[in-house]
Amino acid sequence: MTDTSALRAASVAERKRIRKERIAQLRRNPAFIFGSLLLSVWIICAIFGELLAPKDPGFVDVLVVNKPPSNEYWFGTDNIGRDVFSRIIAGARPILIMATASTVMATILGSSLGLLTGYLKGRFDVITMRILDAINALPVIVIALLALAALDGQSEAITVLIIGFVFTPIIARTVRAAVLNEAELDYVAAAKLRTEKMPHILFVEILPNVLPPIIVEFTIRLGYAVFAIATLSFLGVGVELGSPNWGSQVAENYSGIFGKIWWSTIFPAGAIATLAIGINLIADSIMEAFEI
Repeated sequence: MTDTSALRAASVAERKRIRKERIAQLRRNPAFIFGSLLLSVWIICAIFGELLAPKDPGFVDVLVVNKPPSNEYWFGTDNIGRDVFSRIIAGARPILIMATASTVMATILGSSLGLLTGYLKGRFDVITMRILDAINALPVIVIALLALAALDGQSEAITVLIIGFVFTPIIARTVRAAVLNEAELDYVAAAKLRTEKMPHILFVEILPNVLPPIIVEFTIRLGYAVFAIATLSFLGVGVELGSPNWGSQVAENYSGIFGKIWWSTIFPAGAIATLAIGINLIADSIMEAFEI
């Protein structure tokens, strides 16, 4: 075995040992366990919503408008007589799919740009970062509203693309910072001595060692995506009309709070909050375990 190969093997073994210890620490973290339970509840609702919902979430019964929580309607009914509990369960699927899709898109694009700019440096790094900084300077909601107004205001696919596009610069900057540190380490120099090609160095050598900050960014952006989608749906854009999206439910019923009809607003708002809290607890736990 050559010296460079031995160096690489020792480095990889040490990193794997440290990673296993930190993952074990993460699994024992009460915040991570609680956050995972909250997220799991909503994932189960998203997958098995039709089986869990006691009533048709779209069924309108004008005889039970604004009925308070009871044995028949656990979370009450809304302003046109729909079962709030069933609509909350049904609303888990669209918000989780949209938030996850936009975050995956942003993570793939941002990680790729971060790897390239952190490794290549120079003019490419400077120009790319200035462009990304300009995009990042604009608020997510403002960009989304402008884009949706110019395009199809009710398209969920366009909403996913816009949120993914806006989150890309943030992830790219985080990954770039991690790559700048990794690119100076011995195992990268050893890969260059072996005349490995750039894609191999980026995606085989460096990427596995910058996964922790990428995972943290993914979970953090996922939480932000949930809020962004809920906010857009509250404003009446970004989702299909009639969708049981939680933000839409809050928008349709929040005026009832002033008439002491709180349940049709509080329960959907609580769903948004618990999902975001669960995701943020997971993100914080990962940050603590991997000391990021």
